Amino acid sequence: MTIAVYPGSFDPLTLGHLNIIERASKLFDQVIVAVGINISKNVLFTPEERVTMIQKSVEQLPNVTVQTEDGLTVQFVKSVGASVIVRGIRDARDLSYESGIAGMNHYLDDSIESVFLVTDPKYAFISSSLLKEVLHFKGDVSKLVPPAVAKALNQKQRSE
Repeated sequence: MTIAVYPGSFDPLTLGHLNIIERASKLFDQVIVAVGINISKNVLFTPEERVTMIQKSVEQLPNVTVQTEDGLTVQFVKSVGASVIVRGIRDARDLSYESGIAGMNHYLDDSIESVFLVTDPKYAFISSSLLKEVLHFKGDVSKLVPPAVAKALNQKQRSE
């Protein structure tokens, strides 16, 4: 049984992320979406809120689970018995960045493989950071995120 981990901050989860999760779920026996803490990012949602939104967004995928992780991804991957890290690639800039991370992960544990899935072109322009910027200026991003995320974003905007 091949277990893959799809790590990220997912703040918020986008349709691009969901596309990668759905495709990975067809390639691997089990996919664990690992909601991590990225100290260099300003977050909109708590890790627990992100886990809940992702769980609602993937409930139709029986081989996908969602967990938080707060250390090195390779340590998390080993702790859950996985052997693959899945990463989505939107463009050449992502490939360059992700290649560096994959190289470091390989250095830290050469038994773990990184697999890159190229994002569906219709989602290539979407990033969580860009969505947060649009949201800051009260723009509508509801068609770029799963329904559970759109609902949470709407609630967040009303409470501000």
